[in-house]
Amino acid sequence: MAISDISLTAGMRNNLLALQKTAAQLTTTQDRLSTGKRVNSALDNPTNFFAAQGHMERASDLNDRKDGMSEAVQTIKSADNGIKAITALIQSAKGLASAAASTSDTLSQLTYESQFLQVTSQITTLASDSSYRGTNLLTDGTLSIEFSAKTADANLTVAGFKADSVTLGVTSAIGWDTSGNATQAMANMDTALTTLRAKSSTLASNLSVITARQDFTANVINTLQQGADGLTLADMNNEGANMLMLQTRQSLGTTALSLSSQAAQSVLRLF
Repeated sequence: MAISDISLTAGMRNNLLALQKTAAQLTTTQDRLSTGKRVNSALDNPTNFFAAQGHMERASDLNDRKDGMSEAVQTIKSADNGIKAITALIQSAKGLASAAASTSDTLSQLTYESQFLQVTSQITTLASDSSYRGTNLLTDGTLSIEFSAKTADANLTVAGFKADSVTLGVTSAIGWDTSGNATQAMANMDTALTTLRAKSSTLASNLSVITARQDFTANVINTLQQGADGLTLADMNNEGANMLMLQTRQSLGTTALSLSSQAAQSVLRLF
């Protein structure tokens, strides 16, 4: 039906237009109340929409890096747990070497040596079991952590080392039928303990860097999300008040439209 097919009075047309505008505003307000946002698409506010989208995309990228940092922390903790366990084994083995060095009884020395080998055989096993998600810093593995996608040098590489009994040198002096070999074994284990302490200190330093970047990244993500919210979120109290006012206006507009049509309706009284 063409627009010109039906003629409306000026009052009816004005009231109808006002009702249509009110209905459109009601739809907009309902959308804002249902989504909690005053900017839901680029049509609402292109500047704010794309700026908020940029903030959220960067926050998403950083959140992915933050997950990687969390996994890196667990990998380092796993390696540190392995170092602590290996240290405890070496200290136990050192006690056996000390006992062998303090006696001249060959049978006792060989007995201590047998116990020593049983204890130290677990060092290599412990090192092999200290992996996390396929990365083992105690078997010469390497851990790479990326802190940011925008900065090329915003990363950290944690180099592992070999923590097996042979590399640490704890089993290089055996044949404890002489106290001299047992004494040398004690010296070798002191060297191994010094190495483990140095490696543990390096891991702790790297862990501090990662946790600091974790906290920083979490704060940046929060800032970006707050920025995006400030650009797009609706004031729910204000929108609620708008809804009540628009509903009242719609009701009054319907009444006004009814009143403006009374002049046309009066024609029916002539029949």
